Amino acid sequence: MLATVIVMTAWLPVSASEPASQTDADRYVTSIAVTGPIGPATAKYVRDTLLAASPQKVEAIILRLNTPGGLATSMREIIADVLASPVPVIGFVAPAGAHAASAGTYILYATHVAAMAPGTNLGAATPVQIGAPPTLPSSEPTKDKDGADRAGPGTKDAMTAKMTNDAVAFIRSLAELRHRNADWAEEAVRAAASLSSQAALNQGVIDVVADTSEELLARIDGREVQVLGERRRLATKGLPIRPEEPSWLIRLLATITDPNVAFILMIVGVYGLIFEFSNPGTVAPGVIGAICLVLGLYALNMLPVDYTGLALMLLGLAFLIAEAFNPTVVLGLGGLMAFLLGAMMLIDTDAPEFQLSWTVIGGALVASIGLLTLTLGYVWRARHQPVRTGTPAMLGQPAEVLDWTGQEGHVLALGERWQARASQPLTPGEHVQIAGIQGLMLEVRRSPEVAIGSEGQP
Repeated sequence: MLATVIVMTAWLPVSASEPASQTDADRYVTSIAVTGPIGPATAKYVRDTLLAASPQKVEAIILRLNTPGGLATSMREIIADVLASPVPVIGFVAPAGAHAASAGTYILYATHVAAMAPGTNLGAATPVQIGAPPTLPSSEPTKDKDGADRAGPGTKDAMTAKMTNDAVAFIRSLAELRHRNADWAEEAVRAAASLSSQAALNQGVIDVVADTSEELLARIDGREVQVLGERRRLATKGLPIRPEEPSWLIRLLATITDPNVAFILMIVGVYGLIFEFSNPGTVAPGVIGAICLVLGLYALNMLPVDYTGLALMLLGLAFLIAEAFNPTVVLGLGGLMAFLLGAMMLIDTDAPEFQLSWTVIGGALVASIGLLTLTLGYVWRARHQPVRTGTPAMLGQPAEVLDWTGQEGHVLALGERWQARASQPLTPGEHVQIAGIQGLMLEVRRSPEVAIGSEGQP
């Protein structure tokens, strides 16, 4: 029985508040950098790092922030992972000149310790209404048709008020959880307020101001934080910092989840398949097109997509493919318009960093018009070229008489022996011209040059 108790004790996890002394020499701090817009790649990067961090070896994780904001869905995923992390997460807006705007402010509020470097700022967390320029919700009451004050936003601003109130409730809940300034957090959402690092420290928005990560670890040493409902005292002074670099898959995801890159991949993929279907056997356009199309669809699956826009894009692509097989002006122009309208509606998000660039859409328009023009020009030239095969192509061609009896015989035409007939007798070796075809019988007549020459003889 005693042996069983000893074995079970040996397998018990080390208390979060009292790290085992034998592992102190092996403990370290992990550092990850969130730079640029926050999207699906950022959320996966943070999640993978938090899952890989062992509480027995990793004392804390430094989340370096320098972001203008990003997708609300990715932001909420990161915050959920931070709140569920068994390892304390230290938000650090750095280096000097960095900022944590919009979604970055929410993430900083969610971290166990919030810190900033001198010369940085945070705030401006107001939701941006989709399809409209950024506007701040008015705090003044609206008036009805009789001129009386009416509480609440007007119908025109109902969606803006709904988004703003939801964002305020979310950031206030984070502020109350981490015991930070909830009133300023609400002001950052409602009035797009921003603060410098020192002002944020004075107003209780952050906990520490530090120049470097090493100084940050020294300043927070001995601080108590709450991790998964338990109090933990940080022992971070002098610990080594190990940066966690994103994997190749996360780098690839970060590249293709840029809406402009995903849009270009879709166009290259579709036109590659069109070229392959139009000229079977070329292989390269089909292979490149299929790869680009799969990558583009995968990227769109990770992004917030408006399905009406996607349906218009697919309809336009179907029309363009039909245009390649059965060239008409209507299908080409209709497909082009549907594709571009769908592209403008494709990404459904209020984050400016994840909107399609008008330059990219314009480039796609020019490229599509150029391709359509080349296709129609090729069709126009092909229809006005002389016929090269079939019965019409043989009319007027020369032939040589091989043998002849009466009004019928055999001639050599286009390297082949044909049965022929004529209205006048011919002689072997005489050159004639094909005047018509009935089944497998050629109708021939003397060549004009031969006829003229024979008439001129005495």
